[in-house]
Amino acid sequence: MGGFNLQELMSQAKRHYDALQKKMQETIVESSAGGGSVTVKMDGRKQLLSMKIDPEILRTGDVEMLQDLITAAVNGASRKVDDTMQSAMGGVLGGIPGI
Repeated sequence: MGGFNLQELMSQAKRHYDALQKKMQETIVESSAGGGSVTVKMDGRKQLLSMKIDPEILRTGDVEMLQDLITAAVNGASRKVDDTMQSAMGGVLGGIPGI
């Protein structure tokens, strides 16, 4: 009769967790708003890596619009990280028996 090996299950979970952490560090997403007026890059840990603002958008002097574009670009990148990590988690968890 096959037994339930909790230690092996925990070991597998740890390996999968470590692999996911590595993937999070290596994952980089990009998002833009305003037709590319604001572009951001974010890693899988949701750390903002860079932001580029088209100088033309600054000439309008519309600070509120710029703030909205920055917010939209950052939120878009955050959603992309969530989607990427959710897909990765499905693959990782799919490799653990019983989950």
